[in-house]
Amino acid sequence: MLNFNIQNTFLIQRDTALDSYSSLEKRSYFEIIFIEEGKGKHFINEFIVSYQEGDIFLIAPEDKHHFKIEQRTRFCHFKFTELLFSSKMNLPDRSYWLHRIEHIIHNPNLLPGDIIKAKADRYLIWHIHDVILTEYETKKEFYKHNISNMVSTILSVIARNISQDFQLNAKRVRRDKSATIDQIIGHIRQNIYDTDLMKIHAIAEKFNMTNSGISAYFKRKTGESLHHYILMYKLHLVKYRLRNTDFTVSEISHQLGFTDESHLTRIFKKYNEMTPKKFKTQELDNSLKSHTD
Repeated sequence: MLNFNIQNTFLIQRDTALDSYSSLEKRSYFEIIFIEEGKGKHFINEFIVSYQEGDIFLIAPEDKHHFKIEQRTRFCHFKFTELLFSSKMNLPDRSYWLHRIEHIIHNPNLLPGDIIKAKADRYLIWHIHDVILTEYETKKEFYKHNISNMVSTILSVIARNISQDFQLNAKRVRRDKSATIDQIIGHIRQNIYDTDLMKIHAIAEKFNMTNSGISAYFKRKTGESLHHYILMYKLHLVKYRLRNTDFTVSEISHQLGFTDESHLTRIFKKYNEMTPKKFKTQELDNSLKSHTD
């Protein structure tokens, strides 16, 4: 088994299974699983999907999954641990990784199964995977920095594939909707951390529309205002960070573009009938209960 870590925030594990391979416990990390060889079935939550050599799977923190092996299988796991979400860590790429992981996990089209659709992207990711393992094995100067950069590229390519797949499926399933609405939503989700890019005039300019035109279009297509959608998506990410990180409310308010802690607290309470601090305490209590039951 190969084991490697960068400041305990990013782990690599590589192992082989002949019969079954289980991971039924709850995890606090996001995980990428590479199928280096073999085939069988992947049981994830209520789904069963076939896997084969070359497949790449994503496992979110709340997923329960296991593999039924039909042919000797070698797995390689890239794991992002709970320390990635710690305000105490000073890893240069940590913020970028967190943004990409949130974008991937919260994409509405994330379903079980192999997540790379583009042949060229699959080749690219597997090539990077091979180089990462070589960097680890040789341990030449700057190898940890190089691995960190390559992991960033893998996350970006995965996010691109999921976003593109979402847009393609939206065209197939919702023929009555213009692709533009999906592009706008994708743009918001990808750039939610940049306050300037989330201003109505900036979004309108991006899609060659007027402020009033894009606002009316978004309202007509989704049933809610553009401003409200952006706010609700930000609050969704606030909840995720309150639940899964040790960032303070003040830190989260800064990260997601609220004026200050009191601004975030006021808006959060308006839509959730409790303060962010109370929500975090409640989530911690529920987590402790679930682990003791």
